[in-house]
Amino acid sequence: MNIYDIDALKKTALVKGVEIKLVSGDKLTMVFYRIAPEAVIPEHSHPHEQIGTVIKGSLELQIDDEKRVVHEGSVYIVPSNVTHSGKCLESETQLIETFSPPRDDLIEKIRQA
Repeated sequence: MNIYDIDALKKTALVKGVEIKLVSGDKLTMVFYRIAPEAVIPEHSHPHEQIGTVIKGSLELQIDDEKRVVHEGSVYIVPSNVTHSGKCLESETQLIETFSPPRDDLIEKIRQA
């Protein structure tokens, strides 16, 4: 059985002001984000389907050409290969996102941290 303590997971900076930790299985990756106020996740896309939820704080999220503010308790879906970005608002924000298939690029980034 694989059981993890989030606090004990290895962390790394994704971009300035964005810290991630993750766990990954054979079919998906779960990423825990801690985002500083005003930090930006630049526009990008990837072949992975992505589902996320806001645990704490709020984020201005742009998916394709739609921009909305998501708050604690919001759940969002980013389809494969769709451009998206985010900006943390006035307080630290925590997200949990899942990706399928697994995010090998993020797994490698954590390994190298």
